[in-house]
Amino acid sequence: MMDIESCTELNEFPQMLPPPPGTFVDREELIQHVGDFAVSQGYVVTIKQSKRDRVVVLGCDRGGVYRNRRKPADESSAERTRRRKTGSRLTNCPFEAVGKKDDGLWILTIKNGTHNHEPIKDISEHPSARRFTEREIVLIKEMTEAGLKPRQILKRLRQNNPDLLSTPKHVYNVKAKLRQGNMTVENLRNSLQIMRNFKSLRPQKSAVRNNYLAVTEPSWRQRNPPRVPNLIGGRFVDSQSFVSIDVLNPATQQVISQVPLTTNEEFKAAVFAAKRAFPLWRNTPIATRQRIMFKFQELIHRDIDKLAMNITAEHGKTLKDAYGDVLRGLEEVEHACGLATLQMGEFVSNVSNGIDTYSIREPLGVCAGICPFDFPAMIPLWMFPLAVTCGNTFILKPSEKDPGAAVMLAELAVEAGLPNGVLNIVHGSNEIVNAICDDDDIKAISFVGPNVAGTYIYARASAKGKRIQSNVGAKNHAVVMPDASMDATLNALVAAGFGAAGQKCMALSTVIFVGGLNPWEDKLVEHAKAIKVNAGTEPDADLGPVISKQVKEQICKLIQTGVDTGAKLVLDGRNIVVLSYVLPI
Repeated sequence: MMDIESCTELNEFPQMLPPPPGTFVDREELIQHVGDFAVSQGYVVTIKQSKRDRVVVLGCDRGGVYRNRRKPADESSAERTRRRKTGSRLTNCPFEAVGKKDDGLWILTIKNGTHNHEPIKDISEHPSARRFTEREIVLIKEMTEAGLKPRQILKRLRQNNPDLLSTPKHVYNVKAKLRQGNMTVENLRNSLQIMRNFKSLRPQKSAVRNNYLAVTEPSWRQRNPPRVPNLIGGRFVDSQSFVSIDVLNPATQQVISQVPLTTNEEFKAAVFAAKRAFPLWRNTPIATRQRIMFKFQELIHRDIDKLAMNITAEHGKTLKDAYGDVLRGLEEVEHACGLATLQMGEFVSNVSNGIDTYSIREPLGVCAGICPFDFPAMIPLWMFPLAVTCGNTFILKPSEKDPGAAVMLAELAVEAGLPNGVLNIVHGSNEIVNAICDDDDIKAISFVGPNVAGTYIYARASAKGKRIQSNVGAKNHAVVMPDASMDATLNALVAAGFGAAGQKCMALSTVIFVGGLNPWEDKLVEHAKAIKVNAGTEPDADLGPVISKQVKEQICKLIQTGVDTGAKLVLDGRNIVVLSYVLPI
C-alpha cells in the first residue's frame, strides 16, 4: 500500500493524493471510484491495461511520452516536431493504480501515487469533459440528416443539457467520424461503455451517480454483516483496515454491521478531499448552498422511517424516541435553510472622522465533528448542515457504537447535491480523535460527550491553535414546588428520567421536592411500574434496552453503590426479564 506522506515528499508539484485503496464488488465500481477521486484531486485517469475478468491497470492521462512517427525531411519539419513535442500534454506521469480480482471481489492497490505535473485547475476545461453521451451522438446523427448546422445542433443539445461544455468544433468532429464510417451507432454503444465508467469526467447531477449505485450494490453492502464505509471525496468506500468493531443490536445482541477503524492514509485522504473542495465551495453563493439544504430537508422527511428504524436497531431507544432524535436534528437543517441573513456582516459609517468600520463573516475551512452515541442523528445534524451551509467543508466522526444513521444522512446529503469532498466521514476511536486534533488542515472541532473526553480534546486541539467547542457535563435537575400539578409533574418526571433509557446528557438525575416527599413517592413508583419495558421496535415499548451489556453492568453497580451508602431503593429493575428477548444459554 502506498504511503501518502511519501507521495508528498517525492512530489515537488502541488499535492495530488491517490485514491484511497478499497475493496469493490466489480470492476466498474473500482474504475468509477478511481475516476471520481482523481477528478476531485485535479487529474484524470485512463485504462492502461485490462484483462477484463482478472486485472485492470489505471494510469494518469498524462502518462507516456510523445513519439514522432514521421522522419523529418528538413530543418523546418524538425522544428515543427520539436514544437509539437513541447506542446504535448504527455509528461510520462508515473501514477499507476492496479485493481485485481480476488475471491470474487476487486481489490485496489496504488503502485505509484505520485505525479510530475500541475493539477488541473478546472476539470471542465479538460478534453474528457467535452465528450458527448451516446444519446447526444445519436441526436447529432439524426439532426445532421435533417440538415441542421453544427451551431443549431449544439443549441438544441444544450436545451436538454445546460451543462454541456462541447463546442461547434466537437460537433464537426463527430459529424466527420459518422460520415467516414469510423463511428456507427452500434460501435458507439460498445466504445461508450468504457466512458460510462468515468461519469465524473463531466459534470453530473447526483441522481445519475445514485442511479448507478442503485443498480450495482457497493462491496461494503455485500458483506455479511455489512461493513460501514468511509465517505471520502464524494465516494463511499470500504476501508482497508483489518481491525473493526461490531455494532450490536442491544435487544438481541446480534451483529448488525462492522465498523472498520479508518487507516491513517484514509484519514489523510478525507482531510485532503475536504481541503481541496473548500475554495470552490466557499465561493458558491449562499443561496445555492441553501437550496441543497432545502433538498436535504425534503429527503430526511422522505426517509425518516428508515432513519428511525436504524437508530432503534443500533442504539436501542424506542421508535418514538428515535423519531424525536431525527426531528430534533431536522430543526437544525431547517435553520440552515434560512442562514443567509445570519451570514450578513455589519457596517458603520463615519465611526470616527473619515473612518468607516465593517465586519464580514467568512468560513474557516475544514471543520470536524466528533459525535457521541446517545443521539445518532440529532448531533451529526447539529454539526455539519450549519457548517457546510456557512461555506466550510467537514469531516464527521460518528460514534463507533451506532454509526448507521450518520452514514444514511451523508447519503441523503450527497443525493441532495452536496459536492464531492464537502462532507467526509471517518470512523474509529482514540487514534482518529487524536488525528483530528493534531491535523494542521482542520481549523475547528465540535465535540459532544463526557467530561473526561471533552477536557482532553479541548486541551489537545486548542494547543494546536484550533477553534474548539466542547459540549460536556450536562446535568438535569428538577425542583418540585408544593403547588405543582400532580399528574403533569409525574408525567414530566418519568419522561425526563426514563426517556431513551436515561442515555442522554439531559436525563433527569435528581429531583428536589420542596415541602417533603410523602405526597409524591408512592405516585412516582406507581408511574414507574407502569412503564412497559421491551425492545424498541415493539409498538407498546416505553423503555428500551441500554446500548450494551457493559453499560447495564455499570448502571447496576451504581445502584448497588447507592444502596450500600444508605440510599432507599423503592423500585428495583436490575433483574427485569423481557421474555421474547431472552438469549438461549
